[in-house]
Amino acid sequence: MSKYQTNNHQQLELLEREVSTKQPAKRINIVSLKLVRESSVLYKERQIKSPEDAYKLLKSFLVEADRELFVVVCLDTKNQPTAINICHVGSLNSSIVHPREVFKSAILSNSASIIVAHNHPSSDPTPSREDIEVTKRLVEAGRIVGIELLDHLVVCEEKFVSLKEKGYI
Repeated sequence: MSKYQTNNHQQLELLEREVSTKQPAKRINIVSLKLVRESSVLYKERQIKSPEDAYKLLKSFLVEADRELFVVVCLDTKNQPTAINICHVGSLNSSIVHPREVFKSAILSNSASIIVAHNHPSSDPTPSREDIEVTKRLVEAGRIVGIELLDHLVVCEEKFVSLKEKGYI
């Protein structure tokens, strides 16, 4: 095993700094992570087989909201939902979504894949340029962490758009 090496000049500078400035020890927190169940819903279908199935599951979460909500559905290896997380609450017409927040609940719940969805309070489910770019970032992040993004739905009360069906995934 190789040791970290610096040249002699850098080592002397480090030693001089250590002698002249006595810093107290740094406290490092020891932590654990866990998901906390806030409530639950019954899903009669048990398995998500199509964008329509996902829409039926998520419609109740998203259509009544007065601002954009971004939701993550965590799925097991049989595409059965195991958890739903509202990962971001946006404003009336935007939501800043970061892959780190999207995949946090998926990683903690040992998901094989995820479906994400958000609402458009305007009742127009046409995906924006930002929706498409977020989807591409999530696909790439999912590849890296080993959790596949199956679909991204834009949900409104009467209709929805699947970005997978539109060819963006």
